Amino acid sequence: MAHMTSRERLLRTYRHQEVDRLPMVDSAWNGTIQRWYNEGMPRDVDWITYFDMDRVAAVCPDNSPRYPHRIIEETERYIISTTPWGQTEKSFRALDSTPETLESYYNTRERWEEAKARMLEDPGDRVPWEGLKGAYPHWEANGYFKQLIVWFGFDVTHSHMVGTEEVLLAMYDDPEWLMDMFDTYLTVSLNQCQKLLDAGYKFDGILWYDDMGYKGTPFFSPKSYRELLKPYHKRVVDWAHERGMVTELHSCGYIEPLLPDVVDTGVEMLNPMEVKAGMDPQRLKTQWGDKLAFHGGINAQIWDNIELVKEEMRHIIPIMKESGGYVFASDHSIPSSVSLENMTEIVKLARELGKY
Repeated sequence: MAHMTSRERLLRTYRHQEVDRLPMVDSAWNGTIQRWYNEGMPRDVDWITYFDMDRVAAVCPDNSPRYPHRIIEETERYIISTTPWGQTEKSFRALDSTPETLESYYNTRERWEEAKARMLEDPGDRVPWEGLKGAYPHWEANGYFKQLIVWFGFDVTHSHMVGTEEVLLAMYDDPEWLMDMFDTYLTVSLNQCQKLLDAGYKFDGILWYDDMGYKGTPFFSPKSYRELLKPYHKRVVDWAHERGMVTELHSCGYIEPLLPDVVDTGVEMLNPMEVKAGMDPQRLKTQWGDKLAFHGGINAQIWDNIELVKEEMRHIIPIMKESGGYVFASDHSIPSSVSLENMTEIVKLARELGKY
C-alpha cells in the first residue's frame, strides 16, 4: 500500500479501514523531552519529527470565564496564582509537577451565575487567530490530522472550576446546576469552533477531555452518566458528524461500566485505555472493537523497562490492530523515566508490529 499522510492514516483508522501502517500519536512530559535532549536528541528538532510520529494539529478555543490572572506569592519552588477558571492554585517550578488547587471561587450556584455571565456575555476573541493563520498552511501542506478541542463535562467542572467534592455532591443534590454548567461550557466551545469553520478553516475531528474514572471505578454510576452527562457527549458527537468530522473521547481511569452508554453516543474512538487504572485493551477490543476504535493502552509505568514493555507490545499490538481501528500510544503520556534509548527501541518495535 502507498505511503499515507497522517491525516489519511488517522481518518481511515477512525473508520476501521485499511492503512499502510499503525498510526502513532502520543504526548510526552516536558521533563521527558528535556531528558531526550540531554541524551542526544538534536535540539533543533522536535520529538514528533525525530521519532517520525504521526502529526496532529489541535486548536482549543478559550471557553473560560476569564477570571483575572493574579500572582499572589512567588518563591524558588512555586508560584501561587489565580487561574482563568477562578481557582487559586500552587504551581511548582519542577518540570513535571502537578498544580495544587488551594481554593475554587466559583463553587456555589450563586457564584456560577457570575461565571456563566462572563462566559456568555463576553465572547471576545477566544480563538488564536494569528497563530492559526501562520500554522494552518503548514498543516495542510504536510498532511496533518487537524483536530478541534472542546472543553466541557465532568473533568473541567470538578478539576478546573468548582471542586471535586462539590461536583459529586451536586450530582445528587443539585443536578440541574451541574447540567447548566455542562451546557454552558459546551455552548461556548461549539460557538467558537463554528467561528473557525465559518472563517474557512477545515478540521478532521473533534477531541474532548473528560476524565470520568479513578483506579478500579468510575467517579459516578452509569445511571448518573446516562442522565447528566451523556446528553452533552452525544450533542458534541452529533455536532461533529453533521459537519463531517470524526470524534474521540479522552477519559482517564476505569470507565468500562460507562461504555455501553458512551458507545451509544456515536463516538468513534476511545483514549487512552489506562491499564494502571484497570482498563484491559484486549477485553475492550473483544467487547467493543466493532463499534469503537482505540488509542493507547500500553502501560506507561513499564516504559522504563525495555524488555517488559516490549513483551507487552508484542502481546497487545497484534490484538488491537486486527481489523484496523487502533492508534499506538502509552496509556496516558510518556513519563520522564523513559530514556531516549528506550523510546527509540519502542518506536522501532511499534513500526515492526504495526505493519499491515
